[in-house]
Amino acid sequence: MGKYNHTIDPKGRLSIPSKYREILGDEFVVSKGMDDCLYVYANDDWKVFEGKLASLPLMSEEARQFARFFLSGAQPVTVDKQGRILMPQDLRDFAGLEKDVVLAGMGSRIEIWSLERWKANNDTVDINAISKGVMNLGLTI
Repeated sequence: MGKYNHTIDPKGRLSIPSKYREILGDEFVVSKGMDDCLYVYANDDWKVFEGKLASLPLMSEEARQFARFFLSGAQPVTVDKQGRILMPQDLRDFAGLEKDVVLAGMGSRIEIWSLERWKANNDTVDINAISKGVMNLGLTI
């Protein structure tokens, strides 16, 4: 789904590429994500994800913490007439978003990264080692 470099303006607004706006619509959900980035979901995809979290066993402490992480950090955002969203300050703080950011399409979600964290994460990726682990999960290409 592609990768785009953008900047957050001094007021905390982020332009969403038109390709992503077509998928997300005018309102969508931004949540804390794994690896210190943010996850962005179209409302329908968020409802599916939220349903999966709700189906986790309430008696499991790990399940409660996992759901709490995503649900308590989720916030709806609305695209303005210039194609921007106002990034909530607590989510910007969580992901270390200050100015330069990367938006990366990941199938049913989009990830928002600080450019610095994106580079650090991708500079250390050993795709050959990761592919072996993914193969153990049953994925072959």
